[in-house]
Amino acid sequence: MTLYSTRPIPAGLTAPSPFADKLQANPHLRWHALRGEWVTYAAFRQNRTFLPPPEYNPLAVTVDPANPTEMPQGDYDIAVFDNRFPSLSLDAHDPPELTVATAPAHGHCEVVVFTQDPKAALATLPISRIELLLEVWGDRTRRIGALPHIEYVLPFENRGAEVGVTLHHPHGQMYAYPFVPPLPARMLAQEQAHFAQHGTNLLCDMAQKDAADGRRVLYHGEHAIAFVPACARYPYEVWVMPTAPTPDFASLAPAQRHDLARALATVLRKFDGLWERPFPYLMAWYQAPTDGAAHPETQLHAEFLPPYRNRDRLKYLAGTELGAGMFAMDTLPENTAAQLQQVVVNLEDA
Repeated sequence: MTLYSTRPIPAGLTAPSPFADKLQANPHLRWHALRGEWVTYAAFRQNRTFLPPPEYNPLAVTVDPANPTEMPQGDYDIAVFDNRFPSLSLDAHDPPELTVATAPAHGHCEVVVFTQDPKAALATLPISRIELLLEVWGDRTRRIGALPHIEYVLPFENRGAEVGVTLHHPHGQMYAYPFVPPLPARMLAQEQAHFAQHGTNLLCDMAQKDAADGRRVLYHGEHAIAFVPACARYPYEVWVMPTAPTPDFASLAPAQRHDLARALATVLRKFDGLWERPFPYLMAWYQAPTDGAAHPETQLHAEFLPPYRNRDRLKYLAGTELGAGMFAMDTLPENTAAQLQQVVVNLEDA
């Protein structure tokens, strides 16, 4: 476990594991020949915690009357620890022999707890805490990316039961892959082609055009922008990114980090303000591969992929979307952006 704070962390904080035995995680990969991609298998994840009681607090779970607790109590802001039920593990070994190619599911999975307050949310945290979180993601990316086998690190947060969340304390995860996963790989290929042809960063060019257009912009600061992309595949999809070419979290300057935190807070608060309830979403952060090479073509950015279509119905993937990968939208990005733009957000109290 690693603790982070904007203040010196007191010595002596301990967090004994509430589990008697170490989980012998041994996930494996199977090759999907028709899709040309790996699929990971971790059947032991069926035993992970699912829908704990309402009073459950992962930051202070008493295992027995004499303690220990799952998380240390004390003066710190953010905690990072290994996922007990990982889909990828650096210790993976001896995959089964099957009729398709298999391999050990080498990789690493971490949990990032944003705050010790189990009733808080990323949307309600102060700007300074979000800045620290951006810095933590950068530090974890550097550390994990330096491990053997790791080629790509993806921070993300699932929020809400509608997107499959079973533990509702404010937290996200980081998955470190032994390859660049299919979706980031497609993005990277498009970015590389654009850079080869124009010598510029594709996402920065897109953001510059959207900033000039203005119809779908939710936040535009000195160093960061948030907007509903004109090509959105999900209702209320939003992209958040620095405006200058920035390949990863580690490349953020302090001023960029501050403005990016403000952009992120604005989007989160607009979501909750529009729906007048905690808004469910998947927030995924894409950055450069951890292969040691320079990636001027790649842009650090977040994509919010919410499931909601309106106040009464959820947007589930249709057959063409799941089966063909071709999304069919029934709402215009301009309309959803206009709704979000009308939500007034106050960052002065953040």
